[in-house]
Amino acid sequence: MLDLHTRIATLKRPALLARAARFGVDDYRREVHLRRILGRDSLPRSGPALMQLLDVEAVMDMQRKDNAASYRPARHVEVLIAILGEAHLLRSTTPHVVGGKTP
Repeated sequence: MLDLHTRIATLKRPALLARAARFGVDDYRREVHLRRILGRDSLPRSGPALMQLLDVEAVMDMQRKDNAASYRPARHVEVLIAILGEAHLLRSTTPHVVGGKTP
């Protein structure tokens, strides 16, 4: 199984979706955005949140590819922004590992 950072790094999405997400990540506020996306009052830590967001995004990407009537590009961008935001939070709170050891 791929680690979270590898899963995020290997996401291949249309350039317009990716650019919109990168543009919006500076305004990401997990208390507002993550709560709305996951529909939960209590928020999980960044790792579990990322796993949930990646699952939600995978469904949205299938809908996009299938031209499903329920697909909403703005919602897809919102989820991609949350993925980028949570990944940034996870990186900033996880010790950097070098050669299998924490410096």
